[in-house]
Amino acid sequence: MEQLTLQPIQKIDGEIRLPGSKSLSNRTLVLSMFAAGTTKIENLLVSDDVNHMLQALKDLGVQVEQTGDFVMIHGCRGKFPATSGNIFVGNSGTTMRSLTAALTLGEGVFTLDGIPRMRERPISDLVDALLPLGADIRYPENKNYPPLEIHAKGLSGGTTEVSGAISSQFLSAILMAAPYSSSDVCLVIRDKLVSVPYVDMTIKHMARFGVDVEHKNFQEFFIRGNQIYQSPGDVFVEGDASSATYFLAGAAITGGTVTVHGCGSDSLQGDAQFAAVLEQMGAEVQWQPHAITVTGRSLNGIDIDMNDMPDAAMTLAVVGLFAEGPTAIRNIYNWRVKETERMVAMVTELRKLGAEVEEGEDFLIINPPATWRETDIDTYDDHRMAMAFALAACGPVPVTINDPGCTSKTFPAYFDELASISKN
Repeated sequence: MEQLTLQPIQKIDGEIRLPGSKSLSNRTLVLSMFAAGTTKIENLLVSDDVNHMLQALKDLGVQVEQTGDFVMIHGCRGKFPATSGNIFVGNSGTTMRSLTAALTLGEGVFTLDGIPRMRERPISDLVDALLPLGADIRYPENKNYPPLEIHAKGLSGGTTEVSGAISSQFLSAILMAAPYSSSDVCLVIRDKLVSVPYVDMTIKHMARFGVDVEHKNFQEFFIRGNQIYQSPGDVFVEGDASSATYFLAGAAITGGTVTVHGCGSDSLQGDAQFAAVLEQMGAEVQWQPHAITVTGRSLNGIDIDMNDMPDAAMTLAVVGLFAEGPTAIRNIYNWRVKETERMVAMVTELRKLGAEVEEGEDFLIINPPATWRETDIDTYDDHRMAMAFALAACGPVPVTINDPGCTSKTFPAYFDELASISKN
């Protein structure tokens, strides 16, 4: 197994230009495929997840042109040219969920599958919400889990209930497909909606392609049927706010100053607000429309609900190692159904470093190490485990990251970028 040993980092200081947002990259690809017209996409993220989406679109007959600087998607007005296909999505949840809804609009029989971990990630909340809208989706192996067999014949529309308790991506997937239903669609959240900023991002991105969504406090959503997305022509994918959290946190921990370029106060992404969390802990934050600067100060532990930012919550857990007093991170149950069982993974690795950690069903409380331990960090084939725990090297002992290449899922150049602004 590949390993990367990081020597203690004294300071993280400098400027980073962020790669494109994964969430926006895959949403842009789906909406561009749905649209009438051709969309030129710049700053599309180069990563495993986005590559899986691109390959899936090609396998489904969508005309895709790729150059070094941009991608051109020739829209197919909501209906894939292919009438059958076995689509492999790896461990890309955004690809699996988006295509589950999108493929119902075509004609034919399609199979969606992924790596073994994808087969452990429940998808019944999405399937159950699509069935009343006219979808025909079956489980060829294990009920409630991929692989899926989609018998596509279009969506008839109507009203359906959607669970938002596990993932907002289920709702986003239906929202993006709903305009092509033969009648209007009303979506009702039957419980609590997690990661509301990601849904808001989906709605705002749909508006760029000419489709409006009405909603009542993110609990009921109304989309007119028989619409056609219109390509906006050129789309620039803003920098990935989740990736920004690692560099901003590094500055906060080490007393450095880091500016990330590509997302800021105008960002569509909820994770841009992670800088405000660091500010609550004591860091100094400066905002610009497309940039954020954090300067480190002494950090204090906080008690915070991170339901809106579950990915950034992983970064916060590692920041908690360096704060004065405990850091409590709450309302993050959906960690348990991500790329790995993140609650167990985070607690295990934090303890290996010497932290005292209390684990609950949907929370953890981190007490900083009294004595730091040099250790190997297991990453569980989870890109965010590798990127977050790299910041543990800001402590007094070396940290070895197992399988650092797993960052290819969203940020292949992460360790090179971190090294470029790190001072040992």
